[in-house]
Amino acid sequence: MKTNKIYAMMIVGLITLFAPSNAQAQQNGIKRTDLQQHKLSIPGKEMVQARIDFDAHTAFGKHAHPGEEVIYVLEGALEYQIEDEAPVTLKAGEVLFIPAGKYHSAKNHTNTKASELATYIVEKGKPILVLKK
Repeated sequence: MKTNKIYAMMIVGLITLFAPSNAQAQQNGIKRTDLQQHKLSIPGKEMVQARIDFDAHTAFGKHAHPGEEVIYVLEGALEYQIEDEAPVTLKAGEVLFIPAGKYHSAKNHTNTKASELATYIVEKGKPILVLKK
């Protein structure tokens, strides 16, 4: 019985955690599909993995995460800009590491869909995404 309550609380927590970012992403022609989430052996940390699909000529504005993000471009090409660094464009099969707390953006400047696999190593219990005001 306790296990069912724990699972129910986890599901409600996941819905709460991802609902704002999913709603924002859907409005911009960007779809986020959450794949997995696991507690890590590092105290207070968890891993979250998601697939993000960008329609042609869409962008997700400046945002940060409460931990590291590792990106693998699955298809197409995406331009990333981390804070004031020069933008970098990655094609399918290329990777990017974004340090914790660094504001960054992602853009699809092409006429075709682009997708990434994003893996986050973040602080448990914090929102996965913080939009820059």
